[in-house]
This record gives sequence, C-alpha cells and structure tokens, in this order.
Amino acid sequence: MEKSIKIASPMRTQAILNQYGLRAKKKFGQNFLTDANILTGIVAAAELTKEDAVVEIGPGIGGLTEYLAQAADQVFAFEIDPDMVKVLSETLSPYDNVTILNEDVLAVDLQADLAKHFGADRSVKVVANLPYYITTPILLALLQAKINWTNLVVMMQKEVADRLTAEPGTKEYGVLSIMLAYYANVTTALKVPRTAFNPAPNVDSAVVSLTPKQPDQPVEKPDQLFSLVKAAFAHRRKSLWNNLLQKFGKDEKIKERLTRALDQSKIEPGIRAERLTLNQLTDLYLALMEENFYR
Repeated sequence: MEKSIKIASPMRTQAILNQYGLRAKKKFGQNFLTDANILTGIVAAAELTKEDAVVEIGPGIGGLTEYLAQAADQVFAFEIDPDMVKVLSETLSPYDNVTILNEDVLAVDLQADLAKHFGADRSVKVVANLPYYITTPILLALLQAKINWTNLVVMMQKEVADRLTAEPGTKEYGVLSIMLAYYANVTTALKVPRTAFNPAPNVDSAVVSLTPKQPDQPVEKPDQLFSLVKAAFAHRRKSLWNNLLQKFGKDEKIKERLTRALDQSKIEPGIRAERLTLNQLTDLYLALMEENFYR
C-alpha cells in the first residue's frame, strides 16, 4: 500500500508532486529531502523521545514531518505555501499528533503561538530543513524569541553552517559566528550532499545542532553588542581601529575615548576583528559603555 511507503522516499515524493501538479518553488526555497539515512540522522541528532514537543519550519510535503511525528509527542509546523498545506492534509492524515499552521514563521508571534498550542511552560525542540534564502533571519528569530527551547537541529547551506561553527582567525569566522556563539553551543551533526534532495540544489548542505547556553558575559542589550560586532567586521581587511573610527567618527576626543576603551579591554588597535573572540568583543563593548558610546 502507498501509505506504507515513507513520504520522503524518492518514488513517493515524485508521485505526490505529480499527483498535485506541483514543482518546487524557488521563491520559498523548496527542496524535498529524499534520503532516509539523512532523515534518520536528523531525528537522532535531535534526540527525540515520545515526551518531546517539536516545532518544524517549512514541512513541504511532510517528508521530515512524518519522521518527527513517529518519534515525538506532538509536532507543530509552520508552512508558508498554501499549496503545500493542501498536500499535508492528505500525506499526514495518519498522524493525529501533527498541527500545520499556514503562516510565515517570521511574521507570527512565536511565543504566543507555541504557548497556545503546547502550553506556556512546555519546552520545545526545533527541527527543520530551513529555506536557504532566509536561514539567518529564522535562526536569529528563534534564538531571540522568548521561548523555552532545548535544542535546534536545522538543515542549511553548508557554507552557512561553516560560518556558524567557525573559530576566530579563520576566513569563515564573522558576525554570524559571534552572534550565534552568544546564544548557543553550535556543532555540525551531519553533512548532506545535494543528491539527497528533489530537486537537487546547487550547493551541499549540513545539519547543525544548537543547544542553549548562558553567555560568559551577559549584556542587557545584546543588539548593541551585535551592532559593535557588525561595525568591527564592516571591512574585514581593515584594522579594528579603522572600523571603529568609521562607526564613531574621527574627532580627536572620540579617538581619545576609543583608545581608553581599547586599553581597558586589552585589545591592540591594529588587530583585525576576525581574530577576536566573543568575550574580547564583549569586553570592548563594556569598555565603550563606560566611555558613553552606548547607554
């Protein structure tokens, strides 16, 4: 019987697309995962149990959703494409523990929606094959939302995954590496070839696992810290000093205050931002606060 065949099997995926006259939509970044080993690996990386509440973003035709529904207690999925919502109503009909919301996850009140569905105090795991064109905005929205998450296991373009896990001093290390390091421990769980999808994307992918952490130096206004980080990396080949002057100005009194802040944080003006850790940049931010660059 067809229902005994996994939604994500290459044969059934193509049959579903044919049945509904659908093709992957580039505007939604749709690529359907059809490799059972990768899907099993995603569930394993999330360490799902029948006690878990799971949030999925972009379920598509339900390939990954089916694996989540079988492994977890409840699945709450955000799907922006109304055509896919129609498909999901059929492909996931055997599972009464799946709820699909036809919404853009970046446009909803995530905290309110999850509290309404799961209850205000329930922790969630986020497991998703993210649309590659908006991976970063979705990740940051999840990390900054006031939700009780215990694990994020997400598929993304390998190039982005490399940036998330990069160490200081490498060419991949940058603003995104630092912003994610403030909120979470980040590791690469799986590498995924482009052949694992229908249609195959033009890039290889990776599954990244994030677990929440308290930063070594929490700050009251992380957005201010991140604005400093962005300024420090504004021109990668320029020194930190030159990038700071570009952000704050070149007046002599400003230079004196910047010099004091750098001295206090024990950072050489001539260093490039790519060699600085999150803690060093936080030290600089706090020193700049003392010099009234931030309030």
